[in-house]
Amino acid sequence: MTDAADTNPAPGVTIGKVVHDAARDLVGRVMGHEGPHIQLRPLAGGREWDADPGRVRVLPPDELLSALLAEVNARSRKPK
Repeated sequence: MTDAADTNPAPGVTIGKVVHDAARDLVGRVMGHEGPHIQLRPLAGGREWDADPGRVRVLPPDELLSALLAEVNARSRKPK
């Protein structure tokens, strides 16, 4: 049985927000929700994954900036 708190998203978890998924230790952008899950997509794009709403948190500004910078750096290292 799942605790109700485990399925309630953290405050501010809305479509378009960048969040940290503690279950996978990944950062993604909220794309929507399906049933009891939130769909997240990597910042660089790619395949969405389902996340437990109770295990995600909106990134504060400093962590958001760090995640976005890491994505830009990763793209700059890829061959053109």
